[in-house]
Order: sequence, then C-alpha cells, then structure tokens
Amino acid sequence: MNGRRVARDRMVKMKVDENGNWRAFRHRNFRILFAANSFANVGTWAQRIAQDWLVLELTNSGTALGVVTALQFVPVLFLSLHGGVLGDRFDKRKVLFFTNLGGWFSSGLLGLLVITDHVQIWHVYALAFSLGASSAIDAPVRNAFSAEVVGHADIGNAVSLNSANFNAARIVGPAASGALIAAFGTGPSFIINSFTFLIVIYSLVRLRKDEFFLVPKSQGVGNVREGIRYVRARPDLYVTMIVIFFMATFGLNFQIFNALSATQTFQRGAVSFGLLGTFLAFGSLSGAIISARLEKRRSTMFIVYGAFVFGATVMVLAFMPTYFSYALWLPFCGFAALTTAISANGLVQSHTDPGLRGRVMGIYHLVFLGGAPAGSTLVGLSAEKIGVQFTIGVCGFITSLAAAFVWVKYRHKVETPESFAIDFVLPPGYENKS
Repeated sequence: MNGRRVARDRMVKMKVDENGNWRAFRHRNFRILFAANSFANVGTWAQRIAQDWLVLELTNSGTALGVVTALQFVPVLFLSLHGGVLGDRFDKRKVLFFTNLGGWFSSGLLGLLVITDHVQIWHVYALAFSLGASSAIDAPVRNAFSAEVVGHADIGNAVSLNSANFNAARIVGPAASGALIAAFGTGPSFIINSFTFLIVIYSLVRLRKDEFFLVPKSQGVGNVREGIRYVRARPDLYVTMIVIFFMATFGLNFQIFNALSATQTFQRGAVSFGLLGTFLAFGSLSGAIISARLEKRRSTMFIVYGAFVFGATVMVLAFMPTYFSYALWLPFCGFAALTTAISANGLVQSHTDPGLRGRVMGIYHLVFLGGAPAGSTLVGLSAEKIGVQFTIGVCGFITSLAAAFVWVKYRHKVETPESFAIDFVLPPGYENKS
C-alpha cells in the first residue's frame, strides 16, 4: 500500500511542471487542502448570500445589512494580530483545527435556528460575530501555513491557485444558494457551510507531517510589536498595506452593493441576487488565473496601479442603468480586484522573514479587513440615506483617489531591500525597545 502511494505521488510530481502555473500541486499536502477548500469555499459563499438575504428578510434595512457585515469583521481588530502570533509560536495545523471547529458551530447553530423558525436578528448579529472571531484567527495562520505546505519557492503560486479556488467557488456558491433560498429558505445554506468545516478538519488530519517545509522560528522577541516594527521599516510592505486598506474598506463591498442593487435598485429576487455573485466571480476567477502568470511582475507599484484601475471599474458600475448591464460589468470589477489583491497577498508573504510571516500576515489581514466594520456600516447607511448607486460611485472614487495619492507620495520609496531577514531590516538592539 505504501509503495503504491509513493509511486502515485511521484507520478503526480512528474506530470506537474516545476516552473509552471500549477507547480504547487506537486505537493501532496497542498492537493489535499486544495480539495477540502473547494468545498469550504462553496459553503462560505453560500452562507454569505444566505446571511445577507436573511437580514433583508428580517429587517428590510440596508443599515442592518451593514451592521451584520461589520460585526463579522469586528473581531479582526482584536484577534488578527494575535492570530499571527499564534501562527509563529504554535503548531499551525492544530490552531486551524480549532478555528474550523468554531466555524462549524457558528454556521450550524444559525442554520438550526432558521430551520426551526426561531431565528431573530440578534441571533444573526451574535453568530456573525462568532464566525468572524474564528476567521480572524484562521486567516493569518492559514496564509502562513502555506509556506509549510509548499515551501517558500512555491508560495506565490499557491496564493494564486488558492484564490482561483476561492473564486471558482464564487461561481457555484452564490447561484446554488440563491436557488436553495428560493426553494427552501436560507437554512440549508448555513447547514451546508457548517458541514464543509468538518471536511477541512478531516483534511488537516490527513496531512503528512514529514512532508512539511519547516519554517524557522523567529530569533527575535516574538511579539506583535516586533512584527509592527518590521513592517514600519519596510516601505514596500506598508505602502502595499495602505493601498489595500482603502481598496478593501471602500471598494470591496460587493456583498452590500449587490444585495441592495438587486433588491432596491432593480427590484429583483433571491435568484437574481445570487447570480450577481456568480457574474462577479467569473471576473475574479479570471484575475486569479492570470495572477499565476504575473508572479514575476508583482511589485508595490503594480499593486498601486491595480487599485486605481479597480476603483475606476467600481465608479463605472455605479452608472449601470439596468440589472443586465450591472451584471455584465461585474466581471471587470472582479478581475481588477483579484489581480490586485492576489499580488498584494503574494508580495507580503514572499517578501517577509519566515520567522515573522505569521505576524506580518496578521497585520496584513488587520489592514485588509480591519476597516470593514466602519466601512460596511457607512456604506449601508449611505445607501439607505442617499442612494445605492451614488454610494457605489463614491466608494470607487475614494479607492482610486487613495491609490493616486500613494503614487504621488511614495513612488520613489518602495524599493525591495537586499534581504528580508529581520536582522538586516531592523537595527541592532531593537529587542531592548520592544
């Protein structure tokens, strides 16, 4: 049995080009996680659509929709940095086991409340917060874990393939969830998502520890402040994070944009709402696949340009007069968004000292999602008070304006350092100041 297993793994490695766009699949552990995440990502998108629709069913309020989105991201403010510390100090696989267990509980309980007709809006708020807490710890640890699964040389490729996976699920998940909602209500979507967390847990158990690429532990003090000092000393990293903050906080609000556009601007139902997510996903998936070919072109200024273009596509989206024109423009938004976001994620991961990667990714996720609580609340309130399309246009304008400002101020200050090692980046004796 072991002989056949080894032979099969060798055949897979031989079929995958070591320099190609699929090279991360050479690693058995990556293949296992990739397959499990395919189910998990479908479940995630199914829940997102169902949660938004459930809120609108219970309240018919854009403000409430913004609040529930905000509550799901509030834990990032408090837990993301500490999640990165956990990833640098402890066994990442065990940490991921517990974060997925938390996700299973939150999704499953909400599904049961809906199916038994006991759900109230405060339940949605509380369980969105609970799921967000699990995700806030999970995200930086999962990203840092990629280096142990595929090795440093294949991190960029793994980021692109994982993003392609996530956005392929975005094609299936929203459409399937919309059909389920129309036929059975929102409950089944939550139950399906809770089951996918169990699939991920099983996949973590199946990983072979002897095939991990061991990442050296940090030689520094090992706390959050050390990670912050490191990022502050790296203009190429913190400029990337500034751009991503504005892009994520204002531009990447398609959950709210699509929900309110479908129901209030275009007077459509659950199926049409779900299809908007599918249209967006076509562009996002294309961006993820193209990003695998752009690995060598990733740079901070490339990300700045990408954010500017993305903001422009969102501004154009605001002027779409019909449901069909809105839907047909969404792929362009998704393409620009994912090409930029994947480049940023891959650059931060691959341009960081391995011993600090968990903490730096914790900072990155804090920046990426930390503005969502305030941003989504403002977007929901603005859409309710001054109109959905006007709000979308303003969000796109802010994204492009921030990218333009960063270009003017930092375009000559973002050179890649000769070494990413902490001892090279931070001055001697920094430990005594932590």
